[in-house]
Amino acid sequence: MKKLSMEELNRLSVEEFKEADKVPVVIVLDNIRSLNNIGSAFRTSDAFRIKKIYLCGITGTPPHRDIQKTALGATESVDWEYFDHTLEAIAALKTEGFQICSLEQVDHSTMLNKFSPQPESKYALVFGNEVFGVEDEVIAASDHVLEIPQMGTKHSLNISVSMGIAIWDFVNKLGSLKD
Repeated sequence: MKKLSMEELNRLSVEEFKEADKVPVVIVLDNIRSLNNIGSAFRTSDAFRIKKIYLCGITGTPPHRDIQKTALGATESVDWEYFDHTLEAIAALKTEGFQICSLEQVDHSTMLNKFSPQPESKYALVFGNEVFGVEDEVIAASDHVLEIPQMGTKHSLNISVSMGIAIWDFVNKLGSLKD
C-alpha cells in the first residue's frame, strides 16, 4: 500500500468543478465568527461538490487570509453569496424549493442517522454560531431540525466537525458518493 500522488488522485480543476454536476445541497453559515471555520466550510464543500455556501450576518467573506488558511483555494471553486440576515437567505432558498435543515440540539429534533433525505429534493444545511448555535428565528423557519448523536460528556461538536459529519451523511444518503 502506498499514498497516492496528486496526479493519481485525479481531482477536478477549478474550471471542471464549476461545470460539474453538484450535490443538491447548499450550506448556510449563520453568524459564524471563526474565519478558520468558514475556510473549513469551503474546503468541505469543495470535497463533496456542494452547490453553494450562503454566508450570513457576522460570517466573514473571502478574500481573507485566515479563511484561505483552511480553505486552501476552495473559495475559488465553491460559489458563495452573502446575506445581512440569515432569515433573508432562508426565505430566498425556500422560494427556490429548498428544504431547510438546521443542525441544532432542540426538543423534538430528528437524529441525523434517522433522517432520510429524498433524492428528488434540495436541501439547505444551516450551521450556527460557535457559542449561541442557530438563531431561534431560523430554527422556527426550518423544515427540519437535525441533531448529530453524541455519547460523551461534551454538549457539542466544533462546527467544522459537524459540517463534515452532516455533509458526508447527506451526500452518502443521496447516493452521490463514488464507489
